[in-house]
Amino acid sequence: MANVVRRAFRYLSASANRRFDEKADPRVQIDQAIAEGRRQHEALRQQAALVLGNQRQLEMRMARQIENVTMLTDSARSALAFADNARANGDAAKASQYEQTAQAFASELVASESSLDDMRTLHLQAVESSELARRAVDDNTERLRQQLAERARLLTQIEHAAMREQMSKAMESMSDLAPAGDTPTLAEIREKVEKRYSVAMGRHELASSGVEARMLEVRRASIDAKATNRLAELRAGLAAGQDNAGAPGAGEVGAGDARVALGKSQPSAPGVRHDRGADAADPASSGQ
Repeated sequence: MANVVRRAFRYLSASANRRFDEKADPRVQIDQAIAEGRRQHEALRQQAALVLGNQRQLEMRMARQIENVTMLTDSARSALAFADNARANGDAAKASQYEQTAQAFASELVASESSLDDMRTLHLQAVESSELARRAVDDNTERLRQQLAERARLLTQIEHAAMREQMSKAMESMSDLAPAGDTPTLAEIREKVEKRYSVAMGRHELASSGVEARMLEVRRASIDAKATNRLAELRAGLAAGQDNAGAPGAGEVGAGDARVALGKSQPSAPGVRHDRGADAADPASSGQ
């Protein structure tokens, strides 16, 4: 039973991981990989710094140990010189003391030299480790640069892929075979506009072929004909006024003609009105 549960858990975990990888944003995953590479690079640099620090510490300890060895060597030589002088002066007791002091310095010198040899061995190992650490840091730095360049290339490819996907969707939406969705296609819009235009043209054709439309057309033609005749009369009046401009009393006659042409009923001189009345009376008398 426990085995079945463990296998089921592993299966569900693998299935969830696969679905997560399918739905995950590649840009986010790229940034995660770069962040992990930078974290490892920083850890490697810290480790290399520790190795280099150990080398520097050994060098400082070696420098102090060399100074100690030099001091012990000088002290042992001085003690031997003092013992020789005391022996030369016949002071055997003091010479014996200086000999013991020199022996003590020599013992410390031997121990210091042994410790210095150990330090030199450790220093050689530290130098080798430092070189390896520097090389590892340089290699990892170059690897991190390559990862950053790969990141830029992958991001560019992702943007190009997204652009092509959008273009494909746009082309599919403009195609006649595109499935119906929330946004109508151009073919559907074209069919709707053509249907509306054809219905409007049919209504206009029916309205133009009726009796009222023909009557309106006749009325418009009559009005246009009258307007044309009226313009011809006005043009003739203007031409006559220009021809009679030099004759005596042409100004008064021209003014009267202009008033007549413009259709204004203004009273004229009394004599003229009398003549018109006489002219009007002649037909009446002739009729009698």
